[in-house]
Amino acid sequence: MWDIGVSTWVWASPLTDDVLARLAPRIRDWGFDVVELPVEHPGDWDPHRAADLLANLGLGAAVCLVMPPGRDLLAADAVAGTQDYLRHVVDVAAVVGSGVVAGPAYSPVGRTWRVGNRLEVYAELRENLAPVVEHAASKGVRLAVEPLNRYETSLLNTVEQALEALDGLPDEGCGLALDTYHMNIEESSPAEAVRAAGARIAHVQVCANDRGTPGEDHQDWPALLRALADAGYRGPLCIESFTPDNAAIATAASIWRPLAASPDALATGGLAFLRAAGAPFRW
Repeated sequence: MWDIGVSTWVWASPLTDDVLARLAPRIRDWGFDVVELPVEHPGDWDPHRAADLLANLGLGAAVCLVMPPGRDLLAADAVAGTQDYLRHVVDVAAVVGSGVVAGPAYSPVGRTWRVGNRLEVYAELRENLAPVVEHAASKGVRLAVEPLNRYETSLLNTVEQALEALDGLPDEGCGLALDTYHMNIEESSPAEAVRAAGARIAHVQVCANDRGTPGEDHQDWPALLRALADAGYRGPLCIESFTPDNAAIATAASIWRPLAASPDALATGGLAFLRAAGAPFRW
């Protein structure tokens, strides 16, 4: 069955060395296998220190990129700096032993516009992603590009759009990150979208349809997990939700109310549900 992970965003933003040192032993003791580590700003946390900490705890790592205003592969004056940032995150992933860097590696979260000629825009995106993908492949890391819901981007909302946009970029350096929250909004059938993504699935993030505890929602989890198994996905299922205590991230993710009794309850309840739901799938 799948390893189960959790994002440090459930508790804190930004991630720092002290935050990780406090959270990681608790995450291990609850029974998680993987910690998802966001890189909001280069230098927020030391990847070598994180690698040692996680190794001593027997935890794996997944790494997420972050696209605030100013990071944009579709704005000429921001492309070079964004590529540098993405290459840095790939390097961080290589240090902590993550085979993936996941997130919306195209434009800032919240940037929406009438895209116009999508074929031209997708070609521009591929051109600007290509050097990052090449760097990722050279490090043994896969860039996992994440479609977001329509309120957070107008570029890539569905698996079908993402597959079209990334067509021609090599599989070994580039795939898709699927997030059940966004899929619940944008896909008429999340399970069929998973099957369409197939071998290009590089990372999976899970939460309830309201960003709360997986299983405490209307998602058809048996169908979704069966589709992931059928697609051959063997990476972790990482719970991603967000602390309401950081104003910037709560606003970006529209977290206006508590999503569980506590962050701990969200994480541990999701872990218990995913362990039970994933139990029939073994490899």
